[in-house]
Amino acid sequence: MNWSTPRALMLLLGTLLMAGTVQAGDPAAGRDAAGQCVACHGLDGIARQPDAGNLAGQNAMYLRNQLEAFRSGKRRHPQMNVIAKELSDEEIADLAAWYSAIELEVKLPDLP
Repeated sequence: MNWSTPRALMLLLGTLLMAGTVQAGDPAAGRDAAGQCVACHGLDGIARQPDAGNLAGQNAMYLRNQLEAFRSGKRRHPQMNVIAKELSDEEIADLAAWYSAIELEVKLPDLP
């Protein structure tokens, strides 16, 4: 595609504008909604179950994408598909905002 044509530039501009309209989410509302997540993902977003991921400190866009994939069935997990199916776009954005707001400290191992 020739990106110097007006049509291509409009397509690019439209894509960038759509990307900017992603709902930011409310971390406080996400914290309140996270009660159903605690059993597997822990109160602090650090997984308690071996087949659950750590959510704390993850990128909000990544978290939104994964919850939307569970909701649609594109990503499969027995519990997550059931739970995510009931989430609204706003609840997904709030949960993503909450878990992405959790700060982690990282310590690399001392290797010889």
